[in-house]
Amino acid sequence: MEHRPAFKVRPRFKVTTSASIDDLVDRIKNALKQENASCQGGVHVMGGTISLPFEERHYWSPQLSLSFEKTDEGTIVRGLYGPRPSVWGMFVFFYAFIAIATMIVATIGLSRLTLGGSAGILWLVPVLLLIFLSLYLVSYTGQKVGKKQMITLHRFIEEATGLNCSNSVQ
Repeated sequence: MEHRPAFKVRPRFKVTTSASIDDLVDRIKNALKQENASCQGGVHVMGGTISLPFEERHYWSPQLSLSFEKTDEGTIVRGLYGPRPSVWGMFVFFYAFIAIATMIVATIGLSRLTLGGSAGILWLVPVLLLIFLSLYLVSYTGQKVGKKQMITLHRFIEEATGLNCSNSVQ
């Protein structure tokens, strides 16, 4: 987890264990109840969410979403690291807005160009693409700011469950 070579939009892991879902849920609940627990959250038989204590959170703080699946081989534990839903939603909104604006500007500009008119509006396309790239770089920077906290979440879940999730981070 600590030596992740490339930028991942939402890192995830998938581990299969012989432990039952109830056993894993109990382990995580017990770890969350500890007085010196480094994380907080909730977990149930379908999954859960683990985050940092409120005092330690900042805008870029990640959270870990867990899901459990019973199979013939055992229990599959899936984890997905990502921003809080409000941050994720904001970025999706801005990406969608920029994409729609780019399509509208390109349609208007190309229509004018086809009809022999002035297509000066097409100069907005590179500007919108630059804004899109800037937004991407901001999200990359935000993930870098939250990396230590993501490592805290990862260590917490490994210690709580006794699983080695590091080998399966994608």
